[in-house]
Amino acid sequence: MGSSDPDPARTPASTAADYRAFVAAVLGVATPTVPIIANSQGALFGLAAAAQGWAQTLVLASPADEVAHPSVRALLPEAARALPDLVQSAPDVARDLLGSFTPDAMRTMVLDGSDVEDRAVYTARDFDALYRAALAEGFAGHGGYVADTMMATAPWPVDLDEITVPVTVLFGARDRVHSPDHGLLLAARIPHARRTVLSEAGGALLWTHPDLVIDAALQQPDTL
Repeated sequence: MGSSDPDPARTPASTAADYRAFVAAVLGVATPTVPIIANSQGALFGLAAAAQGWAQTLVLASPADEVAHPSVRALLPEAARALPDLVQSAPDVARDLLGSFTPDAMRTMVLDGSDVEDRAVYTARDFDALYRAALAEGFAGHGGYVADTMMATAPWPVDLDEITVPVTVLFGARDRVHSPDHGLLLAARIPHARRTVLSEAGGALLWTHPDLVIDAALQQPDTL
């Protein structure tokens, strides 16, 4: 992403390994063990990190589901099946389509898929300035968004049974975007996972309930 060197052979596992190397360098330790919070499309990479064994805990906050999984795909509306089907049947066409996305197009897509409460979060002046800057950085460089989305919408090459740490799956009941069943199937596939759906939250749960998310990552008592 941004000014990072491109890796044409990048995978979920290699991405998680890159994160691990970054964390190790920041902390000055050889083998880091840290709490991990993964949001939206980052869920795949959070799960890959947990499967590698260096997550202390994992919180999936409004995680994008594995849309290529047969049980999840069966719950998707027809329009939502188009991209994962295209990724599997015509990956070059899918890359070209995703490569046409711009920061403004991504922001518009997020806003169009949000309810009134979430849209108010995303368009608040301070948040919007940071969001636009993050999108500009994320779409700069060498197709990082395209690579991430291709991986996230293809079948996930992560053995969820290898995850032995506590996993918390958090969803807002008003979330209309990230999962057709608010992570019910996803949580059932992950050992030691617990799932909470917040009736008053939407897809912006990470920003509307940050204390809840962080406390879950730190495994504070009576968090949920």
